[in-house]
Amino acid sequence: MLLEAEGFEVVGEAPDGRSAIAAARELEPDVVLLDVQLPDLDGFEVSSRLTANDARPAVVMTSSRDAADYGSLAADTGARGFIPKSELSGPALEALLA
Repeated sequence: MLLEAEGFEVVGEAPDGRSAIAAARELEPDVVLLDVQLPDLDGFEVSSRLTANDARPAVVMTSSRDAADYGSLAADTGARGFIPKSELSGPALEALLA
């Protein structure tokens, strides 16, 4: 709702990693906002699969924990970056995608 209120079009949601991979392949979004903690695969694994071979979409990781808790894991998976949930906003997302 936050991102829709700031002008982003949300084309899908997924409850877990496997569903996120399937939805991203089907919907072909420009950006995937991906939680680190998912019930089946962690967000790092999902990001690695979505960005394999320099494929779209741009992946932005998020978590209720701070980026320092994950070190370079987000960058190592091909994600465009990391935004803590407490700082998540349209402008923060746009800054990572610019």
